[in-house]
Amino acid sequence: MSIASIIVDVPAMQTDRPFDYKIPEKWEEVVKPGMRVVVPFGPRKVQGFVLEIKEHSEHNRLKSIAELFDLTPSLTPELLHLGNWLTEKTLCFKVSAFQAMLPAALKAKYEKIIRLTESCIKEDLPEILKSTFVSNDQIDWKEAEQRGIFKAVQKEIEKGTLELIYQVSQKGKQKKARYLAWNGSASELQEAIENIPPNAGKQKAVLECFLENTEKRYTSKELVLLTGSSDAVIRTLVNKGLLKETYIEIYRDPYADREFRKTSPLELTDEQTAAIGPILNSVEENRHEVFLMYGVTGSGKTEVYLQSIEQVLNKGKEAIVLVPEISLTPQMVNRFKGRFGSLVAVLHSGLSIGEKYDEWRKIQRKEVKLVVGARSAVFAPFENLGMIIIDEEHETSYKQEENPRYHARDAAIYRAEKHQCPVVLGSATPSLESFARAQKGVYTLLPLAERVNKRALPNVELVDMREELRSGNRSMFSVSLLEKLKNRLEKGHQTVLFLNKRGYSSFVMCRDCGYVIQCPHCDISLTYHRKGQAMKCHYCGYDQLAPNSCPECKSEHIRFFGTGTQRVEEELTNVLPEARVLRMDVDTTSRKGAHEKLLTSFGNGEADILLGTQMIAKGLDFPNVTLVGVLAADTMLHLPDFRAAEKTFQLLTQVSGRAGRHELSGEVVIQTYTPGHYSIELTKQHDYQAFYQTEMMNRKLHSYPPFYYLAVINVSHPELTKTVSVTEKIVHYLNGSLGKDTMILGPVSSPIPRINNRYRYQCMIKYKREKNLYSTLKQIIDRFQQEMQQDDLLISIDLNPQNMM
Repeated sequence: MSIASIIVDVPAMQTDRPFDYKIPEKWEEVVKPGMRVVVPFGPRKVQGFVLEIKEHSEHNRLKSIAELFDLTPSLTPELLHLGNWLTEKTLCFKVSAFQAMLPAALKAKYEKIIRLTESCIKEDLPEILKSTFVSNDQIDWKEAEQRGIFKAVQKEIEKGTLELIYQVSQKGKQKKARYLAWNGSASELQEAIENIPPNAGKQKAVLECFLENTEKRYTSKELVLLTGSSDAVIRTLVNKGLLKETYIEIYRDPYADREFRKTSPLELTDEQTAAIGPILNSVEENRHEVFLMYGVTGSGKTEVYLQSIEQVLNKGKEAIVLVPEISLTPQMVNRFKGRFGSLVAVLHSGLSIGEKYDEWRKIQRKEVKLVVGARSAVFAPFENLGMIIIDEEHETSYKQEENPRYHARDAAIYRAEKHQCPVVLGSATPSLESFARAQKGVYTLLPLAERVNKRALPNVELVDMREELRSGNRSMFSVSLLEKLKNRLEKGHQTVLFLNKRGYSSFVMCRDCGYVIQCPHCDISLTYHRKGQAMKCHYCGYDQLAPNSCPECKSEHIRFFGTGTQRVEEELTNVLPEARVLRMDVDTTSRKGAHEKLLTSFGNGEADILLGTQMIAKGLDFPNVTLVGVLAADTMLHLPDFRAAEKTFQLLTQVSGRAGRHELSGEVVIQTYTPGHYSIELTKQHDYQAFYQTEMMNRKLHSYPPFYYLAVINVSHPELTKTVSVTEKIVHYLNGSLGKDTMILGPVSSPIPRINNRYRYQCMIKYKREKNLYSTLKQIIDRFQQEMQQDDLLISIDLNPQNMM
């Protein structure tokens, strides 16, 4: 008897271990580790992952596997192993780790159905249910909810006349096309055409399509176009047995309508050649090494990536390239598709569930050799990895904010160790942690200090907005920026304007009594959106109409404060009516393909100014852009986050790098209220090294990474007293369990103390070496497990957090 060890899809402490199930005889040769199956678990059926196959179990009475979900394993043996590592590293449940490795399309969807049992006699049902089950034997859960019949259903389930069935289904389905072929020999075809009655000319026309080649297959769409017939005509021929139909899986290709111009490798500069050498050596020798390619914006990092990938593919191996979600622009896809064509699969959130499913299946079937994608692409099911590249490695979006809270960089390095291959981290502004590791020799530093073709970095001008105000300029554009904008319009050059926000203005405040309109469910002010005059909460999604008078004192002096992209667009139209402006933010790019459409029209010169939020700061390369304006450089600087200065410097450097990337030289204007802050001042000199030194001194002074590791425990609950008391108990337990050198800060309320009617408290652990850390944190989760299940308590632990809010 074969037995499968299975992790079930029930994320809880009690179920976070393998359960044994019998493999039915008919599937003994079929079931393999890494496959997904459906198994009975308590009163319902759930999905599970097969971990191993064995001959014996210590339990006597075993249930059998109910259904197979896969015929080929969804997770390779290496990914199963990686799942165990993720569980340890991020303190998540095993099933959460496995689910994180699958694309959304493969995650199980559970449908609940209420069905009559065999012993049920419809006539005996209460009146309220009789009408429901008149014409069918089952209804779905939602319908029962809408009809308000739960109570009656519950009683009948207890009696045994109704049962609740959990059906496991998959979100992604294979897309199939219907193909039609002639069902016989060539001589039979001629005979069939002659036998078609004269009034059925369309049937005759369809059959004549097969005269040239009786083996040929057409889709129904092709036959309708060729003959002007209809689907009904084709259906008649199928029913007569003259045509046979087959359904063949086809891929949904998100780039089917795009022509990719084939590109050839460019000649490398001396610096690029020096950088690529060690990477190629590591590939040739199958040696694991982590490289940090530290190159200024426009220094040609992408070309180094492309040429090293070529070497990997020539060796018959596979490669993964990770890019931040916001830089997954069409330009990035063009570069890889242009060089490697159909060998590339692309995974990102802009694709539909079906498209993601198909891209993932191409990887699984070994039809592609290279994956370009956002964070989760690090789990691509390759079995012969030759390289992993992480572009813009400093980006915080590489860290997942919900369970499992993994960092793509750590997962990439762990996978690359197993495959004995290199990891290349690239950035113009590396994270302090990575640069410190490169300085210590843990990573190998590969500098690219100059732009390709020795082009100069753009000239950066800092404008003190306090001075502008003193001189009477109340506009959101400084005199200097406005002059330069006009100058670019005259020359026919393009400009990128960057604002680190979305919405029309930050908040609405009464000028008489100072009342600011807050979200009723969160401790945060509502943001005003011009479209629909709406006030929205960017945390819980609450929205309401903007008021005409103050809700507190009824004054009509209620005004908008702060600046949003919609408001900048409006002001631009007032001061430069002749300028064609394209706005790019979450609101204008929410529709599928909108991102690409806007960038293509800007690239084609259909607009003079591209105005946008963070999504325009990276990866864009337009030859005609000679001016970049940053409207509010300080927005991130004053957040309660120890990385605020680092994030500000990185963002300003990245956005400055969009100017003067080709023949025309570039200029950058940064508007700020704190021009003396080192993170803004050093952007002017493009001096990462000086910024690194200053920031490292600050981090050392305040005991922050990279000098210490961090862990943050967040507690949330609808009642404030409960939130505080649980956090206090946790801090007390930590103080008694961790070493003397470990610092425990808190409990304190989170930077946003309430979100969605839940109070939030936290404590922070700073440590260098703490052997008891993982076991202590596990015991905390263990200790509060019951309350978390029964009392709406949430405890989350984030090791090495990237977002302190």
